[in-house]
Amino acid sequence: MFLGPIDSGGVKAFLLLALMGCLAFTLPARGAANNEAVLKDLETAYQGEANAHERYALFAKKADEDGFPQVAKLFRAASYSEQIHRDNHKAAIEALGGQVPALAAEKPKVGSTRENLESAIKGETYESKEMYPEFLKRAKEAKASPAVRTFTFAQEVETEHTKLYQTALDHLGQNQPVDYYVCPVCGNTDTSLPAKRCDICGTPVEEWKKIE
Repeated sequence: MFLGPIDSGGVKAFLLLALMGCLAFTLPARGAANNEAVLKDLETAYQGEANAHERYALFAKKADEDGFPQVAKLFRAASYSEQIHRDNHKAAIEALGGQVPALAAEKPKVGSTRENLESAIKGETYESKEMYPEFLKRAKEAKASPAVRTFTFAQEVETEHTKLYQTALDHLGQNQPVDYYVCPVCGNTDTSLPAKRCDICGTPVEEWKKIE
């Protein structure tokens, strides 16, 4: 149907409205795709940390049986830390409108304490150097702040876990007695309390948990 002549201003207005209409359809779709990828990463991390929590608890029990109480204490500290990461990932999934998946429990392979430390080092190295950096990159691109926060916490803490495990392995059988403290917000794990606040998340030292 012919509506009559349209002046140049009308043409510009029509084109602008058409362009805005296109953006209205394309931008949410792209954002949704990015958000979907981040949620998938969160689900993967959630499953991984849940299984790590259980695995390290079993490694701690084995270390006690093998006569390495100091290593057992380290595994208990790491197990608690991974539980915190698990819960942080779950909260991020919910904050981004995702559905928290049912946990798919793995049957961990428990070897000697030396083998368990080697396995833990391998797993923590992968997470801190490969998995979490990739997840964090996607979360930042999607501007998914809850995911950026929890991935940042986990990556930095897993780096510290790797160092603690390596030290324990290097001195296995001659491990010096030390205490382990864990931040209840980010899972930061250390052999001493910070001066005032967590170096990673800023949680006051009074809230940290000493692992027995």
